[in-house]
This record gives sequence, C-alpha cells and structure tokens, in this order.
Amino acid sequence: MKNITLGSTGITAPQNGFGALPIQRDDMDTSVRILRKAYEGGITYFDTARAYSDSEEKLGNAFSGGIREKIYIATKTHAKTPKDFWKDLETSLKLLKTDYIDLYQFHMVPQCFKPGDSTGLYECMLQAKEKGMIRHIGATAHKVMVAMECVESGLYETMQFPFSYLSSQKEIELVNLCKEKNVGFIAMKGLAGGLINRSDAAMAYMTQYDNVMPIWGIQRESELDEWLSYMDKTPELTGEIKEFIKKEQAELAGDFCRGCGYCMPCPAGIQINNCARMSLMLRRAPSENWLTDAWQAEMKKIEGCLNCRACTTKCPYELNTPELLKKNYEDYKKVLAGEVSVR
Repeated sequence: MKNITLGSTGITAPQNGFGALPIQRDDMDTSVRILRKAYEGGITYFDTARAYSDSEEKLGNAFSGGIREKIYIATKTHAKTPKDFWKDLETSLKLLKTDYIDLYQFHMVPQCFKPGDSTGLYECMLQAKEKGMIRHIGATAHKVMVAMECVESGLYETMQFPFSYLSSQKEIELVNLCKEKNVGFIAMKGLAGGLINRSDAAMAYMTQYDNVMPIWGIQRESELDEWLSYMDKTPELTGEIKEFIKKEQAELAGDFCRGCGYCMPCPAGIQINNCARMSLMLRRAPSENWLTDAWQAEMKKIEGCLNCRACTTKCPYELNTPELLKKNYEDYKKVLAGEVSVR
C-alpha cells in the first residue's frame, strides 16, 4: 500500500482511508473496536463530520490518549453562520477529545466560501487556524463546478468529492486540477453508494492516482477486514480488472441515484434514496432482498408522488428524481410480474 500526501497539507497516510459515517449505526463498543482495529491494521486517516450523529464521539473514545498523535482526523461543519461555526467546532473538539483537528472542512458547500463574501465563514476558518484549533482548511462538495471554483480559488488545501470508476470525465478533470494546484483530493463514495460490489476493482482503480485518498465507508468488521487485507497486498489494475471496470461503466455510468439521501425526507414518505435506484439494486444484489412485501409497499408509495420537486432542488447531482422514481417503479412492476428476469 503506497502513501498519499494530501496536497500542501503535509498529511501523509496510506491510500486507504476510513470513512466514519456508517459507524453511527453501530453501538459504542462495536465502533471503538472497529476503529482501533483499523488503526492497528495500518489505517491512519479517519474522516467524520458533525452531522454524523455520534460518529465523532466514537472516534474520541477510540483514539484519546496515546493514539491521537499517530493519526489524522478530518471532520466537517455544515454551519452557515459564524455562530454555528464556532458551536460546531467546539462540539467537535470536545467529542473527539482533542485540542486540534487536522483537517476541518466545510460540509457539502453550496458555494465557494471566500473572505469578504458577507457570510464570514472563511474568516472563521482562518481564525480557528490561527488559534491552533484546526491545522488545515478543506471543503466537501457534490457539484463539480462549485468544487472546481474552490480548487481554483487557492483558499482550500483539500477537496472532498464523490469519485469512483463510475465517475465522469468532468470528475476526472477535477482530480487532475487538484494535482495541478497541489490541492489534496479525498474521494468519497468510492463504491458509488453501494452499486460497486468488487472492492478489489474499486481499490485498484484508485491506485492510478497518486493524489487521491479514498475514504471507504466502514460499518462491519468484515468490511474492515477486506480493506485491511489490501494494506499488504494492494490490488493491481490488471487486464481482467480493467475489462471488468469497462463493462461496469457501460452498464452503470450516466444519471443514477447514488443513494446519498440529501433529498430526504420526502413529503409523500417515499424512501427516495433506495427507490430511485431500485432497478440497479435488483441487478446487483440478490433480487429477493428487494422483492419482499415490505419493499413492494415502499415502491408502491411512488404512486403517491406529489411531484413537488423538492427532491430535485436538494439533489446534489441535479437529477430529475421524480422521473427516476417513475422509471424504477415501472421496471420494478415488470420484475414482480415476471416480465423481466433478474438474479
């Protein structure tokens, strides 16, 4: 496993980061055990956020004491005012049981926050850095043009953005721009929201880029074991894997729901983050998991779509979500009727 340095930050860690969003679904003891095992296995870069319920608290319990200085912790604020910025930062420091954060990021930025833009947010970042509360400034984004503006601005040391072998050419250009500008690139959603089901192919793809730090969302110990196995024997981009990725891109590239859930809640009660990608899930996991009475009832809720389009305004990928729901529901009904076969 090679090391990656995140741009000008000097943060250097194995190209195998830990995404700590999923551990909010584990109990405390399980989370602490998984986090410590990750560290013992060689992972040193850990990413969380104030928005991830008790994820920060779990990292604090796992890494307080002698471990803290041996790892890098990145967290995020969704604050839109200076008051909320300082509240978030102080809460994060307390829960993480640390007096500094290695990388503090604006979470899912709607714009490129800059000095003098009237929000006062970037000025807060500078003050926090001057005080030693944070060491580096970053941003996470879901819209590629906003991400590019942040990178071009010279104000951010890192950019976190969805990236996998299903990414578009525009997203690859963003990775290359980060390298050109010496901005660290952190890849979230390396498994495309669960659509990619071969971790070796996902890992091999990332190794092409010497400026990309993937953060794998880990909830189960079995998942961690899989990623840790790559520390000593990192998958290579072989001819077989290249051919596999090519087929995957042909099948999955384009407009599809990544399952991020930012469109939720739906006023009609639709589980958009699963229902809008049901066709793909039927074909990429044992279909019986998605054809239960419970899921049939969830899919039927699509009939009650209000077409309010609130989901489209919140979708970071600017998808036509009502249309995606409709198409997925029609396909789902065909599968139930036996008109279309899936595995």
